[in-house]
Amino acid sequence: MNDHVIYTQSDAGLNQFFAKIYSLVGMGVGLSAFVSYLMLFPFRANLVSIIYNHPMVYYGAVIVELLLVFVASGAARKNTPAALPLFLVYSALNGFTLSFIIVAYAQTTVLQAFLSSSAVFFAMSFIGVRTKQDLSGMRKAMYAALIGIIVASLVNLFIGSGMMSYVISLISVLIFSGLIASDNQMIKQVYQSTNGQVGDGWAVAMALSLYLDFINLFISLLRIFGRND
Repeated sequence: MNDHVIYTQSDAGLNQFFAKIYSLVGMGVGLSAFVSYLMLFPFRANLVSIIYNHPMVYYGAVIVELLLVFVASGAARKNTPAALPLFLVYSALNGFTLSFIIVAYAQTTVLQAFLSSSAVFFAMSFIGVRTKQDLSGMRKAMYAALIGIIVASLVNLFIGSGMMSYVISLISVLIFSGLIASDNQMIKQVYQSTNGQVGDGWAVAMALSLYLDFINLFISLLRIFGRND
């Protein structure tokens, strides 16, 4: 990774910075989709075997995934060369764990959720870049609400309420839509506050944030659209 990339302070430079970040998000989502495809089709027998005979493989992957996202985020903010490889490894591992969720839904439902997520993602990204209103307050509120959703989700693991799961998914769509807008505004603010002197590490950090926003939005919409699958 080039630690000395400087984007000139101009509209062209800002667009270049956004293009860098969105290319990384695209790489991450594409890699996750590819790994999920491999697990769902060529290696479907292995997927079924893990579900029924070796569930600890899945749970182990989830634990590694949670640790990896913190390591990747830290490496990106420190602008280290390991940031991009860690982000790609995390994306691949996330594609593996996502396949265990996607397999429960019809293909048309998955496609509908993906297209809807993409539409919401780009719409909220546009709002985040164009709005003049400071979204930092909303960002804090979204993170506070996210903590509440995580707690509610853990509680629902024991309750098993379908209605509660549906409500959690609806609220999650609102939370991650808001985070997409605020993250895009943050990209613009950081670029402007540093006069365009931002390195690749920050680009990876923001790409990771947007990637997580998109994936969680997709999962939430998948659960809403596939409620009867």
